[in-house]
Parts: sequence; C-alpha cells; structure tokens
Amino acid sequence: MTKSSGILSGYRVLDCSIAMAGPFAAQRLGDLGADVVKIEPVTGEWQRHVSAGGAKGNRINVSFLSLNRNKRSLAIDLKSPEGKAVLLDLVKDADVFLQNYRPGVAARLGVDYETLSKLNPRLVYVSMSGYGESGPYLDRPGQDLILQGMSGAMLSAGREGEAPTAAGQYLVDAVAAYTAFEGALAALLHRERTGEGQLVQVNMLDAITNIQMQELSVFTVAGKPQARSAEPHAHVYIRAPYGAFATSDGYIIVAFPPLKKFGEIIGEPSFLTMDDETDSWAQRDHIFARTRERLLAKTSAEWLSLLRAADIWCGPVYGYEDLLQDEQIRHNGTFVEYDHPTEGRIKTPGFPINFSKTPSRVDRGAPVTGQHSREVLKEAGFAPERIETLLAAGVVAQGEL
Repeated sequence: MTKSSGILSGYRVLDCSIAMAGPFAAQRLGDLGADVVKIEPVTGEWQRHVSAGGAKGNRINVSFLSLNRNKRSLAIDLKSPEGKAVLLDLVKDADVFLQNYRPGVAARLGVDYETLSKLNPRLVYVSMSGYGESGPYLDRPGQDLILQGMSGAMLSAGREGEAPTAAGQYLVDAVAAYTAFEGALAALLHRERTGEGQLVQVNMLDAITNIQMQELSVFTVAGKPQARSAEPHAHVYIRAPYGAFATSDGYIIVAFPPLKKFGEIIGEPSFLTMDDETDSWAQRDHIFARTRERLLAKTSAEWLSLLRAADIWCGPVYGYEDLLQDEQIRHNGTFVEYDHPTEGRIKTPGFPINFSKTPSRVDRGAPVTGQHSREVLKEAGFAPERIETLLAAGVVAQGEL
C-alpha cells in the first residue's frame, strides 16, 4: 500500500457511491491523504461503463478516471451474504462510510447508519441523496440538469421569453460533492473532540439552493422579483451592463461598470448622463443593447486593454484550451500530471486547497475494478484461505493490471 503524508493520513474511507457527486466527495478526502477504498460491484461501478463526452480510455474511461484517483478498489458482491459480511468487517475499523444509494436501498442492503453505527459508534456516515431521505420526491431521480431546473437559478440569467440555459458544468453534482466533503470533515472534527461518530445527510436540492444565499435573500427579504430582461443579461439581480458581449474577434465579459466612464470609453453618449443606481436598472435593456453594438468595433484584446486601464471590471471568455494556457493557471499549478499504468500520461485538475505542511498529491490513479481486493482484505485481517474462497466464489473480484 502506498503511504500518504496528507492531512487526513491515517483515516480510512469506505466509498460506496456511484456516478459523480459521491465519488467526487470521496476523491477530495483521498486527495487530502485519506485511505479511500472504493467498494464496487464485481463488474465495476456504473460510471466505468458510461463515458461522459464519449471519452473512452484503454481500460478506464475518462469519467471514472477523473473522479476516482487516490482510491483503492475492492470489488464485492454486496447482494450475497458473504459479500455483505466482508463489508461489515471492514466497517468496524473505518472512519468514514459514504454512500449515495437511492433512499431505502442502504437499509435493504443492511448498510444503513443504524446498523453500521452499532458495529462502529465512531463511524462518520455520509448519506447523499437527490432530494432528502424522506418526503414527496423520495423516488425521483436526483439528476444534475433536473435539479438545476428546480433550483430557480436558470431563470436568474438570460433573455425573457427564451428557454433558460444550463450551467456549463455539472454544477449540482459538484456543489453536492463539496457539501458532503465539508460535512465529512466537520463530523471528523466533532469526533476528535468527543469520540462519537454521527450521521451526515446531504441532498442535492438543498445544496444547490443554499449556494444561492444572496439571490434568494434578495427575493425573500427584499421582495425583489426574479425578472429577466428582453436582452440576455447575465443575472437578474445585478445592474447593467453585465454579461458576455461579442467583439470583432471573440467575446469578453463586462461587469457593471460606472456608466459615465464606460460610455466615454466605448463612445456611447446616452450613458454619459445616466445614474448608476437608478438608470442601470430602469434602462437595463437599452444599456445592454447599446453595449453590444459598441463592442463590435474592436477586438477583445483592444477592449480589455482599454477597460482595464480605466479600472473597469472585465475579462476574456475562455475555451478549455485558453484556460490551459492561461498564465495564472500555469503559475498556480492548477493542473497536475501523472502516469497511469493503463491510461498513460494524465493531465487533470489538481487540488483547490494548498497546505504548507501537508500538501495534497496523486499517490495513485483511478484503479481497475477490484485492483486492490486482496490487499485491502489482507490488511483488514482476513485469512488467506478466506480471501481465496471469496474470490473463487465470485463474491469478491480481483482486477489485474
């Protein structure tokens, strides 16, 4: 086993999650040094067989590869009594158990919090769901785009009367993952202080709602309606101009500049007598339309140079290649590269938190199905004969590189 020196070194996480949100949360724990054991079916987790963007790999597709680094794989048939017994043995010495089964499935499998906490009262049990553990939406699928639509956020941007546009990333999955990651860390801190584990419940609907703290408070406290404009303004609660605008050779972002100064730079006389706090709301469509027309006159680089010189908030609109080449991204070391035994040289986003004494690192890439089954069971005290019996019976699978 590769020994980690990360800040969570010494903690063991049993990751029984699938798809994106759960595996991403567990990967963050692994990035900080926890020993994350991915518990997956003997045929491999669902995400191994579904490739985002059609991105296949040699033996591991990119979707799975991106969400399961710094983990070991133990492949078990949890529907068999022998497989369930293996998992229960592992739970006795685990620190975190993470699952995102449909509500009720954990109880049917006998791996719910009530059952596992009796085996290990110090266990931090993280349960993730789409809508919560009870209620009228219990049986609905917790899918990212569906929840983006439910969250209200898609109607905070864009043009009145037109279909809303989804975020350019799997936003709800990512927010739920980081919420679960935060919950696991907080519960571990509580355990260090008190010695007791606990149940941590995170649902995607609450997570995406909660990050709209400011917008929803403007609506609930101040009573401001969520009204989109005729022009594709980027956010209903921020004054104009605010959005992405075409230039002669691309696009730039402009964020609520002082109207008089902005009008002088772009050559728009109607802005020169406007008041930022009144006209920027009352004449939002006019301001957006005139900004759009004026910015077509120069290149993106020309406008960014002029606007930055005047201390007006602006920026480029990147594609992924532009992002990779950005000098700040390079300076920050935002992406990491490492060699994977089956997929070759990997370049992927790295670690969003820098620790001066316990830096995160990639100790291992995503495993093949059951790659560490023998290793994990041996460490857990299973006799060699029992391990071989489980393998022979198909209860446990061992993947080879």
